[in-house]
Amino acid sequence: MLSKVTSFALIGLNGVPVEVEADINKGLTSYELVGLPDAAVKESKERINSAIRNSRLHFPVNRITINLAPADIKKEGSHYDLPIAIAVLQASGQLGGSSANGFVMLGELALDGSLRPVAGILPMLISAKKKGFARFIIPAANANEAAYIEGVEVYALGSLAQAVGLITGEGDFAPVPAKSFESALKSASYGSDMSLVKGQAVARRALEIAVAGGHNILLSGPPGSGKTMLARCIPTIMPDLTFDEALEVTQIHSVAGDLGEEGIISLRPFRTPHHTATTVSLCGGGNSKIRPGEISKAHKGVLFLDELPEYSRSALESLRQPLEDKVITVTRAGGSVTFPADFMLCASMNPCPCGNYGSSYKQCTCTPAQIHRYRAKISGPLLDRIDLQVEVDSVKYEELASESNGESSAEVKKRVERARAIQRERFGSSMTNANMGEREIKKYCRLSRECEQVLRGAFERLSLSARARSRIIKVARTIADLDLSPEIRPEHILEAASYRNFDSKEF
Repeated sequence: MLSKVTSFALIGLNGVPVEVEADINKGLTSYELVGLPDAAVKESKERINSAIRNSRLHFPVNRITINLAPADIKKEGSHYDLPIAIAVLQASGQLGGSSANGFVMLGELALDGSLRPVAGILPMLISAKKKGFARFIIPAANANEAAYIEGVEVYALGSLAQAVGLITGEGDFAPVPAKSFESALKSASYGSDMSLVKGQAVARRALEIAVAGGHNILLSGPPGSGKTMLARCIPTIMPDLTFDEALEVTQIHSVAGDLGEEGIISLRPFRTPHHTATTVSLCGGGNSKIRPGEISKAHKGVLFLDELPEYSRSALESLRQPLEDKVITVTRAGGSVTFPADFMLCASMNPCPCGNYGSSYKQCTCTPAQIHRYRAKISGPLLDRIDLQVEVDSVKYEELASESNGESSAEVKKRVERARAIQRERFGSSMTNANMGEREIKKYCRLSRECEQVLRGAFERLSLSARARSRIIKVARTIADLDLSPEIRPEHILEAASYRNFDSKEF
């Protein structure tokens, strides 16, 4: 007897329908699994056998053939356990006259028949919904992940026996109740706040400009000057995630298998990979299944690279394409996958190996050759893509001991959101000033003769590249938006040029 059950394969963040076909015939006992299964799928036989028997059901002692169609797509992961088990039970007539054709099934089986959670549930459900599927059976542990998808019936069950009961109508099961993203947003909070930052007025201003326009930023200063603390405050002044953005971010973390119990990412991601991180860990990849790396996990959030020169050259150069295109394409022997990578880059570094070059409080002990080698680890093309380059010095004791607090993140966030609103009205989308191309720059960043003279002076004095010139104009446009100025003024150009500190230095 032949049976068919629907499941899904995952290629990057895109789900592809997979038809699990089971055919049981008389003959010598055998179990054949075809359709390009990987090792995890091939091993499902023993899990399914034990799960069926421990669920007080019968595993057929016949010739069993399982086909995963389409056969030209590699099937990876353990989430095919449940649909294969149901297909076998249906083909052997153990579901009565009931059919499982109306469900999409995903789940890994334990030997006792219980359902274990699997990675990538959310992107598979979203893809299935777009393709017209509306009823799903998933593991109970993935219930929170599926609760934010509207217009579908998702049954989060704990075992194979419950799945059989749902299909045959012998059990009374309710779909997963919908959850409100607004409630998840209200309950989430960051651990940092701008009010806790002492001093560093220039750096605080630079962070506000960077977030308002979506610009990348580099903080350079001696150890203990507060660079990391400043970086951790960036998400607190960014606009809240919208529901669509939260779903995008959640899909990435669902595929990566590091989604929390809440089931949805409601805070802006803040990823801080160690400086020993490899290029693969940043970009994504894997021996079999291609998974997103730190660059994609920072989507719609912040990628913070502490001690930038300590990262390998290849790892740093891998940032260049996603910084421009806002996506990253990972190509391996098993195929090519594109992940979203729209993040804000925040990097920090010491000015020299000892960390005290240019400090007002400590003397540098490095030789000019050591300083040159240290700074030369950052390539010019990468530095060109960082809009704001800010030098921070150590904080004075009087500022540290002061009981007065600076502006809170909530106050700064209001100005950022006001500037973002101006940009949404300008572009008619969620695009920020940092993402403007030359066409948008010519249209929205017209410069007066006085502004052109100021920009020409900075261009010649700092020996800027064409890209650096464009980025100064973009930053000036953001400063004008914060000032609620419809036009870019000379003082905006001057302030934007002042954040290109490293262009005039030897890197």
